[in-house]
Amino acid sequence: MHRVVKRRQFLVNLTQAVGTSMLLNTPILSSAQPVHDSYAAPTVGEVMDLILKTIPGAPFPKTVDTLKSGMASQPVTGIVTTMFATAEVIEKTAAAGANFIIAHEPTFYNHLDETDWLKNDPVVTYKQNLLAKHGIAVWRFHDYWHSHRPDGIATGMLSALDWAKYSSPENALLLTMPATPLHQLIRHVKQKLDIKQVRVVGDKNQVCQRVLLLPGAAGGRNQIKAIAAARPDVVLCGEASEWETPEYIRDARQQGQKISLVVLGHIMSEAAGMEWLVTWLKPKVPGINVTYIPSGNLFSYE
Repeated sequence: MHRVVKRRQFLVNLTQAVGTSMLLNTPILSSAQPVHDSYAAPTVGEVMDLILKTIPGAPFPKTVDTLKSGMASQPVTGIVTTMFATAEVIEKTAAAGANFIIAHEPTFYNHLDETDWLKNDPVVTYKQNLLAKHGIAVWRFHDYWHSHRPDGIATGMLSALDWAKYSSPENALLLTMPATPLHQLIRHVKQKLDIKQVRVVGDKNQVCQRVLLLPGAAGGRNQIKAIAAARPDVVLCGEASEWETPEYIRDARQQGQKISLVVLGHIMSEAAGMEWLVTWLKPKVPGINVTYIPSGNLFSYE
Protein backbone atom coordinates (compact mmCIF):
# COMPACT_ATOMS: atom_id res chain seq x y z
CA MET A 1 0.00 0.00 0.00
CA HIS A 2 2.89 2.35 0.88
CA ARG A 3 4.51 1.72 -2.52
CA VAL A 4 1.21 2.50 -4.34
CA VAL A 5 0.82 5.81 -2.51
CA LYS A 6 4.42 6.78 -3.27
CA ARG A 7 3.93 5.92 -6.95
CA ARG A 8 0.78 8.07 -7.14
CA GLN A 9 2.59 10.97 -5.53
CA PHE A 10 5.46 10.50 -7.98
CA LEU A 11 3.02 10.72 -10.92
CA VAL A 12 1.37 13.82 -9.51
CA ASN A 13 4.72 15.54 -8.97
CA LEU A 14 5.96 14.53 -12.40
CA THR A 15 2.75 15.83 -14.04
CA GLN A 16 3.18 19.18 -12.38
CA ALA A 17 6.83 19.35 -13.42
CA VAL A 18 6.70 18.34 -17.08
CA GLY A 19 3.03 18.77 -18.06
CA THR A 20 0.29 16.26 -18.81
CA SER A 21 0.92 16.03 -22.56
CA MET A 22 4.54 14.97 -22.12
CA LEU A 23 3.53 12.41 -19.52
CA LEU A 24 0.96 10.80 -21.81
CA ASN A 25 3.51 10.60 -24.62
CA THR A 26 6.10 8.91 -22.41
CA PRO A 27 6.18 5.19 -23.41
CA ILE A 28 6.58 3.84 -19.89
CA LEU A 29 3.90 6.03 -18.30
CA SER A 30 1.26 6.35 -21.07
CA SER A 31 -0.50 3.16 -20.02
CA ALA A 32 -0.96 4.35 -16.45
CA GLN A 33 -4.51 5.06 -15.30
CA PRO A 34 -5.32 8.76 -14.82
CA VAL A 35 -5.26 9.99 -11.27
CA HIS A 36 -8.76 11.08 -10.19
CA ASP A 37 -11.03 11.11 -7.20
CA SER A 38 -13.57 8.33 -6.73
CA TYR A 39 -16.91 8.93 -8.47
CA ALA A 40 -19.40 10.58 -6.13
CA ALA A 41 -23.04 10.10 -7.07
CA PRO A 42 -25.13 13.29 -7.10
CA THR A 43 -27.77 13.69 -4.44
CA VAL A 44 -31.48 13.94 -5.13
CA GLY A 45 -31.32 17.66 -4.38
CA GLU A 46 -28.42 18.17 -6.76
CA VAL A 47 -30.30 16.47 -9.60
CA MET A 48 -33.36 18.59 -8.85
CA ASP A 49 -31.25 21.77 -8.89
CA LEU A 50 -29.64 20.74 -12.17
CA ILE A 51 -33.08 20.32 -13.74
CA LEU A 52 -34.47 23.54 -12.30
CA LYS A 53 -31.65 25.54 -13.88
CA THR A 54 -33.20 24.73 -17.27
CA ILE A 55 -36.72 25.92 -16.32
CA PRO A 56 -37.58 29.61 -16.88
CA GLY A 57 -38.38 31.34 -13.59
CA ALA A 58 -37.56 28.33 -11.41
CA PRO A 59 -37.75 27.72 -8.55
CA PHE A 60 -41.39 28.77 -8.35
CA PRO A 61 -42.62 30.28 -5.06
CA LYS A 62 -45.75 28.13 -5.27
CA THR A 63 -45.81 24.72 -6.93
CA VAL A 64 -46.99 21.15 -6.41
CA ASP A 65 -43.55 19.95 -7.55
CA THR A 66 -42.13 18.99 -4.17
CA LEU A 67 -40.52 15.89 -2.69
CA LYS A 68 -43.25 13.46 -1.64
CA SER A 69 -40.87 11.01 0.06
CA GLY A 70 -37.16 10.58 0.75
CA MET A 71 -34.58 13.30 1.34
CA ALA A 72 -32.81 15.78 -0.92
CA SER A 73 -29.51 14.76 0.69
CA GLN A 74 -29.61 11.08 -0.32
CA PRO A 75 -27.19 9.98 -3.08
CA VAL A 76 -28.91 8.83 -6.26
CA THR A 77 -28.43 5.19 -7.28
CA GLY A 78 -30.69 5.43 -10.32
CA ILE A 79 -33.58 7.49 -11.67
CA VAL A 80 -36.99 6.33 -12.89
CA THR A 81 -39.44 8.57 -14.76
CA THR A 82 -43.13 7.74 -14.81
CA MET A 83 -46.62 9.22 -14.80
CA PHE A 84 -47.63 7.88 -11.39
CA ALA A 85 -45.49 6.50 -8.57
CA THR A 86 -47.79 3.51 -8.14
CA ALA A 87 -47.00 0.69 -5.74
CA GLU A 88 -46.03 -1.42 -8.75
CA VAL A 89 -43.72 1.29 -10.11
CA ILE A 90 -42.11 1.61 -6.66
CA GLU A 91 -41.40 -2.14 -6.54
CA LYS A 92 -39.98 -2.11 -10.07
CA THR A 93 -37.82 0.90 -9.21
CA ALA A 94 -36.34 -0.90 -6.21
CA ALA A 95 -35.77 -4.05 -8.28
CA ALA A 96 -33.85 -1.95 -10.82
CA GLY A 97 -31.54 -0.62 -8.10
CA ALA A 98 -32.88 2.93 -8.41
CA ASN A 99 -33.97 5.16 -5.54
CA PHE A 100 -35.31 8.33 -7.19
CA ILE A 101 -38.69 8.48 -8.96
CA ILE A 102 -39.64 11.56 -10.99
CA ALA A 103 -43.42 11.38 -11.42
CA HIS A 104 -45.69 13.71 -13.34
CA GLU A 105 -48.81 13.26 -11.22
CA PRO A 106 -49.66 13.04 -7.50
CA THR A 107 -48.51 10.16 -5.34
CA PHE A 108 -51.19 10.37 -2.65
CA TYR A 109 -54.43 10.71 -4.59
CA ASN A 110 -54.95 14.50 -4.58
CA HIS A 111 -53.40 17.48 -6.35
CA LEU A 112 -51.42 18.77 -3.37
CA ASP A 113 -50.53 15.29 -2.04
CA GLU A 114 -52.10 16.21 1.29
CA THR A 115 -52.35 13.21 3.60
CA ASP A 116 -53.81 14.74 6.79
CA TRP A 117 -57.30 13.75 5.70
CA LEU A 118 -56.07 10.20 5.06
CA LYS A 119 -54.29 9.72 8.39
CA ASN A 120 -54.02 6.01 9.25
CA ASP A 121 -55.62 5.06 5.93
CA PRO A 122 -54.28 1.57 5.11
CA VAL A 123 -53.63 2.33 1.43
CA VAL A 124 -51.65 5.48 2.18
CA THR A 125 -49.77 3.80 5.03
CA TYR A 126 -48.90 0.87 2.76
CA LYS A 127 -47.42 3.13 0.09
CA GLN A 128 -45.53 5.29 2.63
CA ASN A 129 -44.04 2.18 4.23
CA LEU A 130 -43.12 0.78 0.81
CA LEU A 131 -41.23 3.95 -0.08
CA ALA A 132 -39.48 4.01 3.30
CA LYS A 133 -38.56 0.32 3.05
CA HIS A 134 -36.76 0.85 -0.25
CA GLY A 135 -35.41 4.32 0.61
CA ILE A 136 -37.00 5.87 -2.47
CA ALA A 137 -37.39 9.60 -3.04
CA VAL A 138 -40.35 10.75 -5.14
CA TRP A 139 -40.39 14.17 -6.77
CA ARG A 140 -43.40 15.43 -8.64
CA PHE A 141 -42.39 17.03 -11.93
CA HIS A 142 -45.54 18.62 -13.28
CA ASP A 143 -45.47 22.42 -13.20
CA TYR A 144 -41.79 22.59 -14.09
CA TRP A 145 -41.97 20.14 -17.00
CA HIS A 146 -44.90 22.02 -18.52
CA SER A 147 -42.97 25.28 -17.99
CA HIS A 148 -39.89 24.00 -19.80
CA ARG A 149 -39.39 25.53 -23.24
CA PRO A 150 -40.49 23.64 -25.18
CA ASP A 151 -43.10 22.04 -22.93
CA GLY A 152 -41.71 18.59 -22.09
CA ILE A 153 -45.04 16.79 -22.22
CA ALA A 154 -46.02 18.37 -25.55
CA THR A 155 -42.60 17.61 -27.04
CA GLY A 156 -42.77 13.96 -26.04
CA MET A 157 -46.30 13.60 -27.34
CA LEU A 158 -45.50 15.23 -30.70
CA SER A 159 -42.42 13.05 -31.02
CA ALA A 160 -44.35 9.85 -30.29
CA LEU A 161 -47.06 10.81 -32.79
CA ASP A 162 -44.50 11.95 -35.40
CA TRP A 163 -46.47 15.18 -35.70
CA ALA A 164 -43.83 17.77 -34.80
CA LYS A 165 -43.59 18.75 -38.47
CA TYR A 166 -47.21 19.92 -38.39
CA SER A 167 -46.81 22.05 -35.26
CA SER A 168 -47.37 25.80 -35.30
CA PRO A 169 -44.41 28.00 -34.22
CA GLU A 170 -46.82 30.16 -32.22
CA ASN A 171 -48.61 27.24 -30.54
CA ALA A 172 -46.88 23.85 -30.49
CA LEU A 173 -50.17 22.10 -29.77
CA LEU A 174 -52.02 23.53 -32.77
CA LEU A 175 -51.32 21.43 -35.86
CA THR A 176 -52.05 21.97 -39.53
CA MET A 177 -52.13 18.54 -41.15
CA PRO A 178 -52.95 17.02 -44.53
CA ALA A 179 -56.71 16.52 -44.86
CA THR A 180 -57.43 13.28 -43.01
CA PRO A 181 -60.68 11.59 -41.95
CA LEU A 182 -61.12 11.66 -38.19
CA HIS A 183 -61.29 7.87 -37.93
CA GLN A 184 -57.80 7.65 -39.46
CA LEU A 185 -56.45 10.20 -36.98
CA ILE A 186 -57.97 8.23 -34.14
CA ARG A 187 -56.44 4.97 -35.35
CA HIS A 188 -53.01 6.63 -35.64
CA VAL A 189 -53.19 8.14 -32.15
CA LYS A 190 -54.35 4.89 -30.54
CA GLN A 191 -51.51 2.97 -32.16
CA LYS A 192 -48.74 5.49 -31.43
CA LEU A 193 -49.76 6.25 -27.83
CA ASP A 194 -50.86 2.70 -26.96
CA ILE A 195 -54.44 3.73 -26.21
CA LYS A 196 -57.04 0.97 -26.11
CA GLN A 197 -60.17 3.06 -26.37
CA VAL A 198 -61.19 6.70 -26.87
CA ARG A 199 -64.45 8.64 -26.51
CA VAL A 200 -65.68 10.73 -29.41
CA VAL A 201 -68.12 13.60 -29.72
CA GLY A 202 -68.69 14.29 -33.42
CA ASP A 203 -68.45 12.69 -36.83
CA LYS A 204 -65.71 10.07 -37.32
CA ASN A 205 -65.89 10.60 -41.08
CA GLN A 206 -65.25 14.33 -40.77
CA VAL A 207 -62.16 15.46 -42.70
CA CYS A 208 -59.74 17.24 -40.38
CA GLN A 209 -56.80 19.52 -41.04
CA ARG A 210 -56.64 21.79 -38.02
CA VAL A 211 -55.94 19.69 -34.91
CA LEU A 212 -55.70 21.02 -31.34
CA LEU A 213 -53.91 18.87 -28.76
CA LEU A 214 -54.83 19.41 -25.11
CA PRO A 215 -53.09 16.59 -23.19
CA GLY A 216 -53.82 16.03 -19.52
CA ALA A 217 -56.65 17.80 -17.74
CA ALA A 218 -56.51 21.55 -18.31
CA GLY A 219 -60.07 22.03 -17.05
CA GLY A 220 -63.20 22.97 -18.95
CA ARG A 221 -62.70 26.73 -18.90
CA ASN A 222 -59.13 26.52 -20.23
CA GLN A 223 -60.11 23.95 -22.84
CA ILE A 224 -63.06 25.98 -24.10
CA LYS A 225 -60.98 29.17 -24.28
CA ALA A 226 -58.31 27.33 -26.26
CA ILE A 227 -60.92 25.90 -28.63
CA ALA A 228 -62.54 29.30 -29.19
CA ALA A 229 -59.14 30.86 -29.96
CA ALA A 230 -57.84 28.11 -32.25
CA ARG A 231 -61.05 27.15 -34.10
CA PRO A 232 -59.87 23.58 -34.78
CA ASP A 233 -61.57 20.83 -36.75
CA VAL A 234 -60.91 18.39 -33.92
CA VAL A 235 -59.71 18.58 -30.33
CA LEU A 236 -57.69 15.71 -28.83
CA CYS A 237 -57.77 16.11 -25.05
CA GLY A 238 -56.64 13.97 -22.15
CA GLU A 239 -59.76 14.16 -20.04
CA ALA A 240 -62.79 16.42 -19.70
CA SER A 241 -65.62 16.83 -17.23
CA GLU A 242 -68.70 15.62 -19.06
CA TRP A 243 -70.73 18.74 -18.23
CA GLU A 244 -68.09 21.13 -19.60
CA THR A 245 -66.08 20.71 -22.83
CA PRO A 246 -68.11 17.80 -24.30
CA GLU A 247 -71.34 19.79 -23.88
CA TYR A 248 -69.70 22.85 -25.47
CA ILE A 249 -68.74 20.70 -28.48
CA ARG A 250 -72.24 19.24 -28.69
CA ASP A 251 -73.83 22.70 -28.83
CA ALA A 252 -71.19 23.97 -31.26
CA ARG A 253 -72.07 21.12 -33.62
CA GLN A 254 -75.78 21.81 -33.23
CA GLN A 255 -75.02 25.40 -34.20
CA GLY A 256 -73.44 24.09 -37.40
CA GLN A 257 -69.74 24.16 -36.57
CA LYS A 258 -67.61 21.36 -38.07
CA ILE A 259 -65.80 20.35 -34.90
CA SER A 260 -65.25 17.08 -33.05
CA LEU A 261 -63.78 16.07 -29.70
CA VAL A 262 -61.71 12.98 -28.94
CA VAL A 263 -61.05 12.14 -25.27
CA LEU A 264 -57.85 10.08 -25.06
CA GLY A 265 -57.60 9.55 -21.32
CA HIS A 266 -55.36 11.55 -19.02
CA ILE A 267 -52.55 9.08 -18.41
CA MET A 268 -51.85 8.02 -21.97
CA SER A 269 -52.22 11.55 -23.33
CA GLU A 270 -49.14 12.64 -21.33
CA ALA A 271 -47.11 9.48 -20.75
CA ALA A 272 -44.97 10.03 -23.86
CA GLY A 273 -43.71 13.26 -22.30
CA MET A 274 -42.40 11.44 -19.24
CA GLU A 275 -40.79 8.82 -21.46
CA TRP A 276 -39.10 11.60 -23.46
CA LEU A 277 -37.75 12.97 -20.16
CA VAL A 278 -35.31 10.04 -20.15
CA THR A 279 -33.76 11.18 -23.44
CA TRP A 280 -33.57 14.77 -22.18
CA LEU A 281 -32.15 13.96 -18.75
CA LYS A 282 -29.59 11.24 -19.50
CA PRO A 283 -26.84 13.52 -20.89
CA LYS A 284 -27.19 15.78 -17.85
CA VAL A 285 -26.47 13.04 -15.29
CA PRO A 286 -23.60 10.92 -16.68
CA GLY A 287 -22.95 7.84 -14.60
CA ILE A 288 -26.58 7.60 -13.45
CA ASN A 289 -28.94 5.08 -15.03
CA VAL A 290 -32.17 6.81 -16.11
CA THR A 291 -35.12 4.65 -17.21
CA TYR A 292 -38.83 5.00 -17.90
CA ILE A 293 -41.28 2.69 -16.15
CA PRO A 294 -44.84 3.10 -17.41
CA SER A 295 -47.58 3.27 -14.81
CA GLY A 296 -49.96 2.37 -17.62
CA ASN A 297 -53.69 2.78 -18.06
CA LEU A 298 -55.47 1.22 -15.10
CA PHE A 299 -58.89 0.86 -16.74
CA SER A 300 -60.29 -2.22 -18.42
CA TYR A 301 -63.19 -2.03 -20.89
CA GLU A 302 -66.30 -4.16 -21.20
